[in-house]
Amino acid sequence: MFEMSVEYTDAPPTRAESSAGDKMPCPYCGNLLPKDAKSCDRCDWTRAATTETAEGKASDAVAVILSIIPGLGHIYKGHKLAGFLWMAGAVPVGIFVLLAAIASAGFGIGLFFFYLIAVMLHAYAVDDRVAPPREDEGEEY
Repeated sequence: MFEMSVEYTDAPPTRAESSAGDKMPCPYCGNLLPKDAKSCDRCDWTRAATTETAEGKASDAVAVILSIIPGLGHIYKGHKLAGFLWMAGAVPVGIFVLLAAIASAGFGIGLFFFYLIAVMLHAYAVDDRVAPPREDEGEEY
């Protein structure tokens, strides 16, 4: 015979729908992923490739400010050899600037600022080598 099917639309769903609290946006493409996702299916993001906190990451602005003394910004970001080379390079640059200042009635002093700008730009652009902090073992008695 004739069978009638009635569907109630205001009834609660039979399975739990995932809410926005259960999801996180992909840091690369913004695709919504489950909170515990290890990788994104739209791009090449993986959880191991990103850091969850800012701890263990050197600040680029601090590195630039420290580069007023050439090389300190590089040492701060973990590039010790490059920092010492920039410091050692400041000596011959300083001698050249002094000679240029004598030859140009003091206007050659401005050349040292080009060196400082180069050091600051490089300290800003270089990748961090700062090691992430050790896992906290908690209190030991």
